[in-house]
Amino acid sequence: MHTRLNQAQPYALGLFRIVVGLLFACHGAASLFGVLGGAMGGGSIPAGTWPGWYAAVIQLVGGSLVALGLGTRIAALISSGSMAYAYFKVHQPEALFPLQNGGEPSAVFCWVFLLLVFTGPGALALDRLFSRGCAESDGQDRAREQVPAVTV
Repeated sequence: MHTRLNQAQPYALGLFRIVVGLLFACHGAASLFGVLGGAMGGGSIPAGTWPGWYAAVIQLVGGSLVALGLGTRIAALISSGSMAYAYFKVHQPEALFPLQNGGEPSAVFCWVFLLLVFTGPGALALDRLFSRGCAESDGQDRAREQVPAVTV
């Protein structure tokens, strides 16, 4: 049983990354464009408004990149930082615990994205396609370098 679970781990992590990225991107799209119920129950955040509009851009772009598995670790680090900022600047002054101050989504997203920084994207990520292509071409070049030249 443990062997099968270990074999499935990269795919479970990949699915986790995709779902979390899509949820985060949808939150950003709702705030920026007023779709999916809009920001705070309706409408959108005016462009350039600090910090809400910038947070929404990070949510949309960061969530999309994480969902695609493209630049996952960097996008997750920036997304985690923005959620930490949101929690400590917006929610924590209201009360200490997330349940009391409405900061549960910010706290959870912060820790989820921090986890992805350390685990990487898992399976089904565009990062793997690009790194595999680079690794294969590097490997072929290195193989050519290691073959001694035949002199006659």
